[in-house]
Amino acid sequence: MQKITPFLWFDDKAEEAVNFYLSIFPNSKIDSIARYGDEGAAATGRPKGSVMIVKFQLDGQEFIALNGGPHFKFTEAISFTVNCKTQEEVDAFWEKLSAGGEKGRCGWLKDKYGLSWQIVPAVLGELMAIKDAKKSSKVMEAMLKMDKLDIKTLKQASES
Repeated sequence: MQKITPFLWFDDKAEEAVNFYLSIFPNSKIDSIARYGDEGAAATGRPKGSVMIVKFQLDGQEFIALNGGPHFKFTEAISFTVNCKTQEEVDAFWEKLSAGGEKGRCGWLKDKYGLSWQIVPAVLGELMAIKDAKKSSKVMEAMLKMDKLDIKTLKQASES
């Protein structure tokens, strides 16, 4: 069991969202599903037997999703970063996770459930940490002009 597990509060689409994420990330699975019983259903107004909690893994990372009602919404203050080795990975995660959601700037997007993600090429950290401040500034400048991040363009900016 990992020490820290992200806990995601959904209104009533936890299981649907989990299945969406499982379709995108390899090495992913549902570990367990807990359902509302008599008391939980009565206290929350949820139907008895409906999904309450889904414990799942995305690429080996454990998560918990709750159907907790409309009380809380996701914001950009919390996001998940997907580190990608290749442009093909960036492209695939960008398209799949943004389907039905919103594409943003600098590799950020919101999925159709309102959860924020950052789709980031792994090389970006290296390019931003170049000791030549002028070159790292050029990388930042290039990134700020992008929606989906482009590895080739970022590398070209570091070489200029």
